[in-house]
Amino acid sequence: MNEKAHAPLLGCLFMLASTVLFACMHVTVRLASETIEPFEIVFFRNLFGFVALTPFLIRYGMGLFRTSRVGTHAFRSVLNVVAMGAFFYALSMSPMARVQALTFTAPIFTMLLAAVLLKERIRNDQWIAVFVAFIGALFIVRPGVSSIDPGTLLVLASSFVWAMTMIVIKKLSDTESAPTITAWMVVFMSIFSLPAALSVWKTPSGIEWVYLIAAGILGTFAQMLLTQSFRVAPASLVLPFDFAKVIWGATLAWFLFAEVVQFWTWIGAVLIFATATWITLREKRLAASRQ
Repeated sequence: MNEKAHAPLLGCLFMLASTVLFACMHVTVRLASETIEPFEIVFFRNLFGFVALTPFLIRYGMGLFRTSRVGTHAFRSVLNVVAMGAFFYALSMSPMARVQALTFTAPIFTMLLAAVLLKERIRNDQWIAVFVAFIGALFIVRPGVSSIDPGTLLVLASSFVWAMTMIVIKKLSDTESAPTITAWMVVFMSIFSLPAALSVWKTPSGIEWVYLIAAGILGTFAQMLLTQSFRVAPASLVLPFDFAKVIWGATLAWFLFAEVVQFWTWIGAVLIFATATWITLREKRLAASRQ
């Protein structure tokens, strides 16, 4: 079989591999957060992520950093640091499956922000999708039935800020290449996360270094595998496999932290993920039909 025939299978395998690495990274963040403040973990996640990218930066040279929009890259990275900090704090205090499930609200927030900031029109079917995702979130949070913990609010805030980041990336992509956007991101996020880390600094030791190095390397390669999956196979094929992130996370959390995922969390996760996937795939189809 030729390379094109293998592409769909490779795309699915890349996506599944990325979900495993993301789930493992979330575990290392949870373990590190037992003794280290999350914002310090954010710094080391970016620092060691930058180190993991060094071979690629050497290969492509300083041309990666050629841009006339340094300020926009910086703003995007500030948003990224805030989103990652809120997400890591959420991981340190809430069940992993709940946190991972609620991150799928990001595409919903992105759609709403695009309507407000980019003046994009929201169709009736999109409003229905927003309503279904909202119901899914209520299944997970269940206000009035169980208390809404700070971690839940933090992961929702993280998803909202991440949606803002997606809007900025969308504007950057008009003139910037993906490698350039990524290169500036890892540099600026390492710099911008340092002040917050210093305010809560605790010099890591022993096993803490293992967790922090692993978080940086796992996160970087998970992102690369995710990107590669979309390059070699259609999004409609690989995107549904992203839900495996919740499955791996729930399994690891049960094994390592004795967390049991509630039935309502699974129901809510499926509703939110299905809605986010549908919105993403429909937008891609509409964009393709306009070309």
